[in-house]
Amino acid sequence: MKREKSGGFLVRFFGWAKENTLRSILVHIAVMIAFVVCLVLFFFYLYLPGVTRHGETITVPNLEGMHLNEMDQFLGTRNLRFEVADSGYSSDYPPLTVLKQFPKAGEYVKEKRKIYLTVKARVPQAVRMPDLLDGSLKNAELVLRSYGLIRGEITYVPDLAQNAILRQFYNGEEIQPGEFLPKGSVIDLEVGDGLGNRELDMPNFLGLDLEEARFLVEGSGLRLGLVMISVLTDEFQGEVNAEDAEEENLFYQPGSGRIVKQNPSPGDMVRLGELVDLWIGSTDIDDSLRLVNEINDPAFRRFIEENTQE
Repeated sequence: MKREKSGGFLVRFFGWAKENTLRSILVHIAVMIAFVVCLVLFFFYLYLPGVTRHGETITVPNLEGMHLNEMDQFLGTRNLRFEVADSGYSSDYPPLTVLKQFPKAGEYVKEKRKIYLTVKARVPQAVRMPDLLDGSLKNAELVLRSYGLIRGEITYVPDLAQNAILRQFYNGEEIQPGEFLPKGSVIDLEVGDGLGNRELDMPNFLGLDLEEARFLVEGSGLRLGLVMISVLTDEFQGEVNAEDAEEENLFYQPGSGRIVKQNPSPGDMVRLGELVDLWIGSTDIDDSLRLVNEINDPAFRRFIEENTQE
């Protein structure tokens, strides 16, 4: 009996101890979890905001165009700092002017944040003069812009190369490709007008067909301009005959497919490369359409011009 009583007592004791040990462990784990949660909440919601001033931000002002000497006072009163990170060039601002900034204007930053500035250098960067000679005016403008140079005055001179760069000038003196000059310099250009300076008497194309006239135009150093078709009337033919007889000392009876009028007129003084407009005579509208189909020339700018008078 005593053994049974003692054995039951031991079983109940160890059961009680086991139950209380598990409960103690669970209690300790719960306490540790609560402590960690409280520590995390304290760190992120009390300590860290107090140190970093969470929620306190400043809008970055626009500094572009301001002088470097203004930065200390202007940014200091806003609890911001600055540092010159780079230099550049712009013809729109004087030296030591802010050209760029980072962070950009309008962004939100913390107090004491450093703003990195790019300012215009005191002395412009030196660049080599590009070779613009014999190139087109449009291409020259693109090249100058890519070198940080500015296109200045354009002077047209007689030359057969139309809009081709003949000479380039800096400060009134001709500058050769490869020479150094300050970035932002103004470059003046001398450009061909496409006409040249040689003068000649305008040939007489009256009475020729278009192929003969075009051959003579090109052989004379001229350029074919507008080619038009005119329906001939008696009044128009009489006008042409009278004009030819009086001014050119010739008599010509206009006919279908022949040149009946030209501009400039025969004998006028013109420059090499000048445009010549030609009128081709036709008997009626149907004849005009036939001439258009026969000629089919890309030089046409206007295929039919009606001169019929009621």
